[in-house]
Amino acid sequence: MDQVRLGATGLEVSRIWLGMMSYGDPAWRDWILDEATAEPFVTRALEAGITTFDTADMYSRGVSEEITGRLLLKHARRDEVVIATKLFFRIRGGTNATGLSRKHVMEAIDGSLRRLGTDHVDLYQIHRWDPHTPIEETMEALHDVVKAGKARYLGASSMHAWQFAKAQHVATVNGWTRFVSMQDHYNLLYREEEREMLPQCRDMGVGVVPWSPLARGRLARPVDGPDTARATSDEYTSALYDDADDAIIDAVGEVAERHGVSRAQVALAWLLAQDGVTAPIVGATELSHLEDAIASVEVELSGDDLAALEAPYRPRPVLGHT
Repeated sequence: MDQVRLGATGLEVSRIWLGMMSYGDPAWRDWILDEATAEPFVTRALEAGITTFDTADMYSRGVSEEITGRLLLKHARRDEVVIATKLFFRIRGGTNATGLSRKHVMEAIDGSLRRLGTDHVDLYQIHRWDPHTPIEETMEALHDVVKAGKARYLGASSMHAWQFAKAQHVATVNGWTRFVSMQDHYNLLYREEEREMLPQCRDMGVGVVPWSPLARGRLARPVDGPDTARATSDEYTSALYDDADDAIIDAVGEVAERHGVSRAQVALAWLLAQDGVTAPIVGATELSHLEDAIASVEVELSGDDLAALEAPYRPRPVLGHT
């Protein structure tokens, strides 16, 4: 698999990232795979040339980070992989256990490093915007994390474009470390990021690494196909998508049939064809899901294919920032 630069940085990452939210403690979500079941996914990803693995401290309340660290330590050299994690959400009780205060940033990075079994992460990302903490406090704390050698690069996740611009400006005027990546909600069913965030990222040289590239699996199956275990138990899915998406899902099926490939491959290939997108973050609970992601980098969509996939889209409310 090709390795590409993350935005304007010198950091090389794989064209597909393996999302590690699916691996952790099944007691946290009923669709989560335990460590033994997760191991073949990590080994197959490494074999295929996937070098970049994305997790977060909130996934399975830290267990995902523990599994990520152990499996990568077991099957790869530390310098061969890129480890990305995130902070913001609560993983313990008590005060100062959420958000982006200096106190929480400093405690969160140390907790993540301990669970991952490494002395640094390659990409440290804020999972959401914190409306209760001055962005100056957050950006200085994140800069200190980088200067301490605990993170190599900084990234952000879903927020409004004006918020992202403000954070970058605050970092610039103070000589602090800027964000180099944006992990946003972007797929064929949700394209509102094309209005402001994606052009802004291209202008700033920021890499875009979309989450939920298959819309919680909706783009990988027919409209009347059976729901996945996650789709039936994840209340967030119903908040993000609805029956208005059916025409797009049908178009994905038609393009997939013409190419003789799976729907998932088409949906991922569309993302890979978008200007500024570095790599989609793919979750996999079946090895076939991972194989589709690996194969998607070889799917070439024509201009007619892209037009057919994009034509049914209608604007929708901004979603995924909270």
